[in-house]
Amino acid sequence: MIGKTDCRLLNLLTVAVLLLQFTDIGNTQLLINVKNQGGDVVQETISSNVSEDSVTLEFQRSDGTLITQLVDFTHEVQILKALVLGEEERGQSQYQVMCFVCHINKDEFISSDAMAKLRQKNPGTVRTAEEDRGRENYQMDLFVDVARSAVISRHVVSLCSEARDATYTRRKDLDLWAAQPGGPSLSALLAAVREYPVTSPPAGSSLATRGNSVDGAPTRCRETPSLWSDCTCHLEMCIGWYPCSLKYCKSQKAGDTSASYRCGIRTCRKCSHFSYYVRQRQLCLWDE
Repeated sequence: MIGKTDCRLLNLLTVAVLLLQFTDIGNTQLLINVKNQGGDVVQETISSNVSEDSVTLEFQRSDGTLITQLVDFTHEVQILKALVLGEEERGQSQYQVMCFVCHINKDEFISSDAMAKLRQKNPGTVRTAEEDRGRENYQMDLFVDVARSAVISRHVVSLCSEARDATYTRRKDLDLWAAQPGGPSLSALLAAVREYPVTSPPAGSSLATRGNSVDGAPTRCRETPSLWSDCTCHLEMCIGWYPCSLKYCKSQKAGDTSASYRCGIRTCRKCSHFSYYVRQRQLCLWDE
């Protein structure tokens, strides 16, 4: 005979099993072998979280850089994160992390629900994207205060905790998020960001050594002589394969010419080129 305590334990175990089953359904993951433009094959991990309405894509480039893309559909936020291995022989630490937080239209990536239903017939196949969406340039003009970033997306804190001094966004993105129905106010968003510092060159320094252009904006890092001067860094991240939209086929039923059904996905590749402020050229040695 089972006592009351045993019944409670059994009920708790049943609930735990159901929760685990729900988690397995709500979180799916695919491993995709992708050939990039340079001919290298990289393995992308794409996971979908239906309960949080988000999709995460991650892969490691041939130079060791780890790229993570997270799309938060609820808040129309894309986070692109780069973990770049340091050059110890040049005085860098083991690695550095940068995050770029931008607005994204929901139709640029298939939904988390559709992503969760994808399955691979041939997991070992090396894939190439059907459509090249080119390169989009992002001129980042604000730091994100990671500790206050939940107003933008709750995912910024967890993904960019190691980039508290290197998480960026743009004023135009704040305006787009503030314009969303039911979205955060512009004043709340502005409280989660800060402007780049205004630096003054040392007294007596020349334009050749100060690392700043005539108008006071930092020059590009590769044009800055000193390793310790602030400058504008450039970094490009390319997603070689991702499901960008659903395919619909017309019904083959006799007499039914209007009906259509989902019959697959369309895949795309896209590059994002970021320019952003760094306090030292030492933090941007690849831009040479």
